[in-house]
Amino acid sequence: MPNDIPEPQAVTTPINRSAIFIVATLADGEEHAATARAWCADVAALVRSVGKRVPSGNLSCVVGFSSGAWDTLFGAPRPAQLHPFREFGPSERRAIATPGDILLHIRADQMDLCFELATQLITRLGESVQVVDEVHGFRYFDLRSMVGFVDGTENPTGREAIDFTMIGDEDPEFVSGSYVLAQKYLHDMTGWNALSVETQERIIGRTKLSDIELDDAVKPTSSHSSLTTLVENGQEVKILRDNMPFGRPGSGEFGTYFIGYARSPDPIEKMLENMFVGRPPGNYDRLLDFSHAATGGLFFVPSAPLLEALADRDPQAANTADDASPNVPADLPTSAEPAHEGSLNIGSLKGTSQYE
Repeated sequence: MPNDIPEPQAVTTPINRSAIFIVATLADGEEHAATARAWCADVAALVRSVGKRVPSGNLSCVVGFSSGAWDTLFGAPRPAQLHPFREFGPSERRAIATPGDILLHIRADQMDLCFELATQLITRLGESVQVVDEVHGFRYFDLRSMVGFVDGTENPTGREAIDFTMIGDEDPEFVSGSYVLAQKYLHDMTGWNALSVETQERIIGRTKLSDIELDDAVKPTSSHSSLTTLVENGQEVKILRDNMPFGRPGSGEFGTYFIGYARSPDPIEKMLENMFVGRPPGNYDRLLDFSHAATGGLFFVPSAPLLEALADRDPQAANTADDASPNVPADLPTSAEPAHEGSLNIGSLKGTSQYE
């Protein structure tokens, strides 16, 4: 990466064995906002301190902020495409929006590292946040999802992963940032396991044992892989997924935590719309007959140096200067943008596309 390009957060880190996903809401009041802003300068140091205890553990953390949290904590300028989570689908299968201001995506090859870092990060925030969702994920055999199929086969890698996930000149104040959409899916494993392997394969669009994509002549257009593959101008547009299974067998809870990164929310939202509404409408992802989205949030991931610099941001001063500037567009996106219907996806088991 050129020296003049800001270092991104650990978005393209290879898939680890363990992860903790935390979504928290911000408490009301400037005192709590100030605590959260100051915390931004501590994140990288905490990752280093905990990670040094087991250097081979590959500990990392990605921090993201919702549209409303960005306005409260940092003000203008704001990421050009940051908006509230958009809901998709009819009531019986809907990608729902749920509360969440701050997202933590903590990864390592050992759960103890994830646990220690999560403890340190949440302790620093204290009463300034309330954790509304916490999921501990694990690698399931050879990168299998909870429903038994290999997940993330078509993820972009190398330079392609950076191109599909990192903001460039289209939003110059936020270069090397990313958008991330996170959803917690819960599965009806009794119903799913009652299906024949052949039926499951037609729903997913890949073979279960060998992870080979079905031929288009036999793969239904409603398959998961069909609906989560996007093509623009003859080229497939992808997102980067780092989904993790989770569960509590004693409580009958079996799930997949979908987390998808992209340089724009558009491709992820289009995939959800295809899944939940259908392409064409009604031709929806039949995996949703056995899975439902329990949470949903869209967050912006600033570059690593911007995350640290946000600790010194004065949102009131920034907004005052923005209001006084004659060069600021009048149509800046706001957190009041209305949600619209669309669809939801566990994250493409084939590659997911992404518009720039």
